[in-house]
Amino acid sequence: MYTRNEDIAATEQALGVPLVCEMEYEITPGEFDMVKSSMHAGRAHDVTMFIRDGGNPDQIAVIRKPFFPEGAFRAPSGAAKPGESLEGGAVRESREETGLDVSLTRYLICINVLFTSDGRVIDWISHVFEASAEPGEIDPIDTEEIAEARWATLSELQGPIRQKLLDTGWDLFRYRVALHDLTVSCMEGAGP
Repeated sequence: MYTRNEDIAATEQALGVPLVCEMEYEITPGEFDMVKSSMHAGRAHDVTMFIRDGGNPDQIAVIRKPFFPEGAFRAPSGAAKPGESLEGGAVRESREETGLDVSLTRYLICINVLFTSDGRVIDWISHVFEASAEPGEIDPIDTEEIAEARWATLSELQGPIRQKLLDTGWDLFRYRVALHDLTVSCMEGAGP
């Protein structure tokens, strides 16, 4: 992975020490190949952002990619590029996927996840951030990667959006639901 320990230490110093946890998910061969294809230049991480509306903090930004079923949304995510800090990658990806300028407020969670499929293994890390959006319209810039971005309430994320993701039967969406659940619990101060 091209994210260095110094980058993580700097992020922790700026935004706090995250909850560190481990997860393991068996995923389909097709989903495994999709994750593997994103691992260019040694990438083995994502930065996921829970972007709160600065004027209404119960609202968070969610995105839908073109291949997601209608109604299937998740928190924006992407990767820091080689030589880019985790914070820089999170701010850039937020802008590309939602059109919003954001300020990162907390480094919430570091998930060490093991994706397995038919004896193959990927060690992956999800770095989860809470952010606050500056005033502006939510409208994706990268329209090839993002079909739609909108505001959702936390209860919507934990209710109908959660159920829609689970109903797809996609294993990577099961992982995203677990990530959402853990993050909302941390954001709301209930702990993991």
